[in-house]
Amino acid sequence: MANKADKWAPNVPGKFYVDQQCIDCDLCRETAPSFFARHDEGGYSYVSKQPVTEEEVAQCMEALEGCPVEAIGNDGDE
Repeated sequence: MANKADKWAPNVPGKFYVDQQCIDCDLCRETAPSFFARHDEGGYSYVSKQPVTEEEVAQCMEALEGCPVEAIGNDGDE
């Protein structure tokens, strides 16, 4: 389960975030490319844009549920 105390600094403020458990597997970036980006120097993903519509939230939830190390959280600052 993702820990908001360990979230990466590049995450944009909002409900979704990626924490330091990320293994850079690319699944979230493939599932929801409009919302997740890769930090090339650090080798991890982060939330680059927060979802607004129900469809966008569904994409981010699909990425969260598919994350093999549970590094995506949805309880960040709204």
